[in-house]
Amino acid sequence: MGVHNNVHVPGESWPHFTWLAIEFFIILAIGAFSSRELVHIVAKDATPAMQNWYFFGIIFAIIAGWYMIIRNLILRKKILETRY
Repeated sequence: MGVHNNVHVPGESWPHFTWLAIEFFIILAIGAFSSRELVHIVAKDATPAMQNWYFFGIIFAIIAGWYMIIRNLILRKKILETRY
């Protein structure tokens, strides 16, 4: 049986930006579901217009917290790298 040089390896051909898009939509979904529950707890007596501000503000805080704090400051530490 002969060897073929045209073997498809998904890790080498999968576009990197799609992982970033998948990560963004997962964080967006987590933010939306968390925000929905937090608005019910925090803003019971607020008007619907203010509830919208709370809802999108909490989503923004979750997304900004992930990309600015968790992803850049915690997940980029030298101790977490596996390179030798």
